[in-house]
Amino acid sequence: MTFPKKGRAADALLAELEARKANDVRWQEGRVFAYIYDAGAEAMDVVKKAYSAFLTENGIDPTSFPSALELERDVIAMALDLQNAPPGAKGSFTTGGTESILLSVKTARDHARATKPHITAPELVLPETAHPAFFKACAYFDVKPVITPVDPESFTALPGAMAKAITDQTIMLVGSAPSYAHGVIDPIAAIGQMALKAGVLFHVDCCVGGMYLPFIRKLGADVEAFDLSTPGVTQMSLDFHKWGYAAKGASSVLYANGELRKYQIFAWSGWTGYTIVNPTIQSGRSAGPIAGAWAALNFIGEDGYLRLARITQDASAKMCAAIREIEGLKLLGNPPGNLLAFAAEGFDIFALADAMKAKGWFLQAQFAHGPSPANLHVSVGPANAPHIDAMLDDLRAETARLRADPQYRVATPSEDEIAAITAMEPADLLDAMESMFTGGTGGMPDEMRPINTLMDAMPFEARDRILKEYINRLYAKPAGAAADT
Repeated sequence: MTFPKKGRAADALLAELEARKANDVRWQEGRVFAYIYDAGAEAMDVVKKAYSAFLTENGIDPTSFPSALELERDVIAMALDLQNAPPGAKGSFTTGGTESILLSVKTARDHARATKPHITAPELVLPETAHPAFFKACAYFDVKPVITPVDPESFTALPGAMAKAITDQTIMLVGSAPSYAHGVIDPIAAIGQMALKAGVLFHVDCCVGGMYLPFIRKLGADVEAFDLSTPGVTQMSLDFHKWGYAAKGASSVLYANGELRKYQIFAWSGWTGYTIVNPTIQSGRSAGPIAGAWAALNFIGEDGYLRLARITQDASAKMCAAIREIEGLKLLGNPPGNLLAFAAEGFDIFALADAMKAKGWFLQAQFAHGPSPANLHVSVGPANAPHIDAMLDDLRAETARLRADPQYRVATPSEDEIAAITAMEPADLLDAMESMFTGGTGGMPDEMRPINTLMDAMPFEARDRILKEYINRLYAKPAGAAADT
């Protein structure tokens, strides 16, 4: 595509944009169990209007756009209240959980530089179930990730293992409430006591749980301590664009002690232009996401979030109970909320993902790592609830069909085959995979099982190299080509 010589009519442009969604997952039907957080058409309409109303306002300068600052103060205050923050707590609005985590790790590093000069090689202690954003933060800010094992049955962090990993270079501990992969909550109170004893910061990744766990707790769910009132917890990430149902681009990083936030802020006036003072990674930023989050929180309110949580919890409990009963499936861990994962016993879980997709259901495939086998992840939302029975009917039928067919037994490549494959250059291997699985078209085959099975057998480092090559190619394709993937 070349730069347009002339402008086009608005109607034609909008029609084309709508047409380009044709190959996207059909989330409007309530059959997608990942990526989408939908509180219903009425709430979505309010959020869209609020977002649009502040689309142009720029959060880069709160003195020029005090409305954006006021909205952010309101949203952060509501988040702190929801998380039982102590007096003096502060936070910042960010574009997503990854930015929130990046800022938290940067804050911990800079806090250590200022208060613990003996730390010259900062380390972050985190369980192997921690979100990849922490590893991204470590790569960006030159912090060493120190990875600890988790319980092989519950998939929760092991406080004893984390305690042994603490050194004089440790700047922060990490826990999840819940972890995305399995939907289970780490022992936050126990880790908090360790953080207090060691005198280090402690981040709770509550991106996916911050706008959900407080409400199911009020509904009577057994939810362990996780919020900012928990001793030892110093900071938290919380997304509004997940179960807060705000428009995407809406998250937060919160600090129990507001003084910590100053280590997050960047300022620079040593140049010939205007002074830059950024509390977050971005400089220029639309106030639209802030307004959308503000509208979502105020429109839905506590009563609305409790209603949505009740619907979602009922559907999640039904799904967990069914998975425990279906022969050939195994629920991983004991998730208290609406995120869960299940593995297959005696047949290929990736074949089940393909079979469910063919029936119109999207379940998220996850590769094996550590004690966690290859599995399918499910995020249950209120929009999925009316379709749970139909989804479970198909899950039972497809599981029985695949278990009965020998061709769907797990076929793992040999160690020699994996060694030969991983020794190849990523570009050459991707060329071979495209030729083998797609006939050289570069698109995705109807069934992902062969690719997923091969990728699952690889060491994750080799897998990551291939995925980088794939994404690099994907974004280089001509206009329209990405729709085939």
